[in-house]
Amino acid sequence: MNITEYTVEKIKDPTGILSGDRYEFYLTIEVPEDDDLADEQGLQLKVLYGVEENFSKILLYHFYNSIENNYLDFELEEDEVKLVDDFCRSHYQDAE
Repeated sequence: MNITEYTVEKIKDPTGILSGDRYEFYLTIEVPEDDDLADEQGLQLKVLYGVEENFSKILLYHFYNSIENNYLDFELEEDEVKLVDDFCRSHYQDAE
């Protein structure tokens, strides 16, 4: 799996109920052609990422086909979760 593009946006909590900050990532990814997820139309991973004072983590993610506007029922493998977590940890500060 290779992350080719991304966008990130900080989610505002007008109620102040949630602790820490939340970020929404849209990651455009490429996977090998022999992978079940391979799609000529492109594939995105929508990630909700939480950041608190001493830690950060993936809160939720979904594979998403933006052309067909639908979610796909697949899960990341353990090494892919680590790759996405590391990527989000390195880029959440880019949020506008």
